[in-house]
Order: sequence, then structure tokens, then C-alpha cells
Amino acid sequence: MSVESVSLSRLKRSDLQVGRWSAPRRPPAIPYDFRATRATRAVRGLGTRAWLAVGASLALVSCIPSVRQQPPKPVTPAPVPHNAVSAGVKPAPVGVTSLIAPKAAAAPAPFRISCPSLVRRDDASGLTRPDDWRIACDAAANWADADAAGFFAAHFEPVEVGGGTSFATGYFEPEIAGSRYPAPGFDVPVYRKPSDLVEQDRAIAEATGTPRRGRLENGVVVPYYERAEIVNGALAGQGLEVAWAADEIHFFFLQIQGSGRLRAPDGTVVRIGYAGQNGRHYVGMGKLLKERGLVTDASMQGIVAWLRANPEEGRAIMNENLSYIFFQELTGPGPLGSLGRPVTGQVTVAADPAFVPLGAPVILDLDRPETDGLWIAQDTGGAIKGANRFDTFWGAGEYAKATAGGMTARGKAWILLPRGSLARLGADAATTAQR
Repeated sequence: MSVESVSLSRLKRSDLQVGRWSAPRRPPAIPYDFRATRATRAVRGLGTRAWLAVGASLALVSCIPSVRQQPPKPVTPAPVPHNAVSAGVKPAPVGVTSLIAPKAAAAPAPFRISCPSLVRRDDASGLTRPDDWRIACDAAANWADADAAGFFAAHFEPVEVGGGTSFATGYFEPEIAGSRYPAPGFDVPVYRKPSDLVEQDRAIAEATGTPRRGRLENGVVVPYYERAEIVNGALAGQGLEVAWAADEIHFFFLQIQGSGRLRAPDGTVVRIGYAGQNGRHYVGMGKLLKERGLVTDASMQGIVAWLRANPEEGRAIMNENLSYIFFQELTGPGPLGSLGRPVTGQVTVAADPAFVPLGAPVILDLDRPETDGLWIAQDTGGAIKGANRFDTFWGAGEYAKATAGGMTARGKAWILLPRGSLARLGADAATTAQR
């Protein structure tokens, strides 16, 4: 039915307008509230005193402080230990010295080699002083190797640094194709340490905000050339070549090992050892490749296989390791560790000198049985940083290559310090606390 056909008799008078009519209005959404009307009249009827009381009440309410939720306090990270003493030192558990015996016979000779450095060198770990080592070093000179376990038990006490949780990798002395002279197929230069590479005292470097190793530019030490710059010819034409390698990937890994042998086509061998480093940051290839999902096998063998399959990308990733190692030809015993003294396969470990006195005996008890027993810390490494981080040296040859290339081991480690060292450390700490 249309609006026009609605009967007027069904419309209320209130719905009519002058000269026209409209459809009935809808009821209001909210019914009229007579109680609200009465309340409104009551409020209007308040007197002046009542209004003043209401205002005072409201003012009092506004004075009550609101409770605000305090933001959580930022958590201050624990300070990173800068040496062994700051990491915490305590006696090793009873029975640790029983781990010495199985490999003890090979350890006295490397320890004797380290003694001249131990009795003269400042110990960055804070654990010992040069004089602490004199009694043990004097005794080692005439002690029979057959009773090596007795020697280490008599003159040393095992200590645990920073909880003792250890991680170890491996390195070896590789042999790669090379030549003393440039020749077709031998075009990767092996550089000696450049004369413009300088090293300044650590304290001066930190105070001036300059690199510890670098080159002088207008009297200021600036960063030395990084790997990519050197590979691309920054040192070419200066007569720095000790020899030439045939393969850039093999030479890259020889640099990581820090020493090696170059075998020429005529069968002659040139032995090269560490002479210096450009001062730039070391970046581990395995870590990079795994983080980017490029490899699942981060052993040396797995990394080499990937580099062979991806030569251009591989070359770029190798250059992300800014560190570059310089070499010297070795004609005597070797290879040489960072003490400048020969290292010994299956006895020498590389360690961080801020946490282990270089030359000190170390006991390892890891989840790779071939690593267990006594080692001598005679070397360092760009990736070997922090308490109980070690790199085990396996010598030369195929066994050494296979063992070191796949070595990752975890467990516990302890350092052998000259007897009385722990008591002196405790006394020194007590004296410092009283100041």
C-alpha cells in the first residue's frame, strides 16, 4: 500500500501538519526518563554551600597522585672478562692430574723449548710472573722424560679458569704446490713481512684510538691494507715475494694454518712460517658459509669443495676475511709458533694469551678422545679468543690434515701453573680488596 492511500481516519491529529501530512514518527530510541528529570531538578535546587562542598571534594580527588607503572630497569650485561684473573680462577677438581700420564712423555721437550720465554715474558693472563716459572724450568733441564708425569705432578698445580668449559679446533702444517721462483702455473705470491708494517704498544694504540698494527701516514698509524687490497696488487713490485703458490684456495688455507710447505715440481721443498699479520680482523669462513646457508659441512674439506664449485662468489667471500698472513722461509726446526719457537705436532696448542700463559702446560678432557691429555700452549691464532678456547696442532701429513680439518671438540680444560701460584693470586686479591 502506498503512503497516499493511507486512510486519514488512522492518523492522529498530532501527525497532521498545516496543508500536508506525514507518516507517523518512530518512537524515540531511548524512552523518556522521569527519574532523570527529578534528579536534574534536585541538582538545580542545590544551594551555594552544597556546591562548594562538591567542588572541594572534586579538588581533593584531583590531588591524589595516580599510580604509574614504572618501566622495567634495563638489565646491565655482565662485564666481559679481559683476562684469566677477571674470568675467575679456582683449584681444579681432585683427580684431574690423572689425565696427565697418557701423553706426558712427549711434553717435557716442548716445555723446555718454551722456558726461555716463560721466565722473561710478561704474562697477559695475570696468572703468573716470570720468576714463578724458574724452579720448574730449572728442574725440567735435567728431569728424565721417562718420568714426565712425575715432573708435572711435582712442580705444577691444576687450576680452572672461567668455569673450565672448553672448545677446541685443529690446525696442521699443510703441503701445497709451490715454487721458489715465479713460473707458469705458479702465480700466487707468498709475501714476506713488509717494512712499512709497524706495530705499536697496545696501551698507546688504545689511548690514541689507532690500530696496534698498521702503516704510518703523516706520522699517524692507520689500518694496513686488507686482504682484498693485497690480493689485488697493493704490495706488487716491491720484491717481497718469498715464493709462489700454484693455487689461491690452498694458499688461503695455508695462511689460516700459519705455516706450511711448498713442494716444487722438481721435488724440492720450501718451508715457510709465520712472520707477521696485517692487523686486520680475522673472519672464519665456515661460520660465514653456514650463517648464509651455503654449506652444511663446515669442515675444511667441505669449505674447499664449495669454493671450487663457486669460484667467483668464493673469491669474494675469502676476501671478507680481512686478515692476511706474511711468511718467512724456515731453515731450522719448525714450524714456529707465536713465541718464535718450534711447535710440536700432537703436543702444541694455540691459545689466547690473555687467558693462558704462553708456554704453560694445559690438560684437555674433550669429547674427541685423541685430544685428551697434556698439551703445551705455544701458539696463538686470529680466531682463538677467550677462556678455554684452544686450537690443537697435529703436525704434517695426511693424518694431520684429516684430523685437524674436521676437528671440533667440547669438554673441560685446566691450566697447570707453578706450585704456589694459586695461593699468591688469592693473597693478591685480598690485598687489592683491602685498599
